[in-house]
Amino acid sequence: MAGLLIAATSWGVIWYPYRVMQVAGLPAPIATFFSYVVAVLVAGTVFRHTWREFRQFPASLFVIGLSAGMANVAYLVAIMEAEVVRVVLLFYLAPLWTVPMARILLGERITRSGAATVIVAMTGAAVMLWRPDLGMPMPRSGYEWLGMFGGFCFALCNVLVRRENRATPEAKSVAGAIGVAMVALPVALTVVVQPVSAWSAAFVSYWWLIAIVGVVLISSSVAMQYGLSTLSANRAAVILLFELIIAAIAAHYLAGETSRPQEWIGGTILAIAGLVAAFGGQAQAREQEQQVMRPNNVHPSRGDQAR
Repeated sequence: MAGLLIAATSWGVIWYPYRVMQVAGLPAPIATFFSYVVAVLVAGTVFRHTWREFRQFPASLFVIGLSAGMANVAYLVAIMEAEVVRVVLLFYLAPLWTVPMARILLGERITRSGAATVIVAMTGAAVMLWRPDLGMPMPRSGYEWLGMFGGFCFALCNVLVRRENRATPEAKSVAGAIGVAMVALPVALTVVVQPVSAWSAAFVSYWWLIAIVGVVLISSSVAMQYGLSTLSANRAAVILLFELIIAAIAAHYLAGETSRPQEWIGGTILAIAGLVAAFGGQAQAREQEQQVMRPNNVHPSRGDQAR
């Protein structure tokens, strides 16, 4: 659980350095590409033992990397151009996509308590997103649709990570970093029309920030991989909604976006759902552990022996 909260916190504020660099003249897709190059270099050096896993599980690590790349690039491009909280909210409709994906790809059966937790979480998201003057809480621009698409890819990535239980969390993190760099490069070449000379000065000025962001990204990715390996995909998706609260606070204080009372109410509902998912998962794990240990510690009755 701690790994997921660390990842959610870092992603709730990681958009801000990219926005700073974009304002300075370094487009977000280019900054994304270089920061993930740093992430690959750092992870590939620190976790160099994971490279052999790419020969063992090439297909699964490829799709994990591709889905992570589409999720991250879509999120960062959208959040540079649209309102932070709305993009993050649309991105974190991920539990809606996670439930059917986890059922199809993982065979996870969502319990009544799990379903109730997802419903409460999505209610909180709807409360935060709802604006009477805009009608239904749906995307209202291409960038917001891009944010929703990123959330779909994020949900797919998390389910695929959970499904691939042979590769280590470090290998999955390296695959994700490579995937983001591979997706960000063609996007940068396609979207960014400025010549290199137009953004090279900003790159020289902010290389240190790119390096820091790259290290933070790979560190939070490893933390999230460990978290995903210990919880069900549905429960993890709810806990990761904690990013909404962090993003709302960051958008208010860092980007000057106005926070409405309903956003804090919705955030509180999300926090409650996250706590229920986290501690409910721990209770369920303890109960399963006790069920597994009970036959070894309790002698069967005569009736049981007869059966």
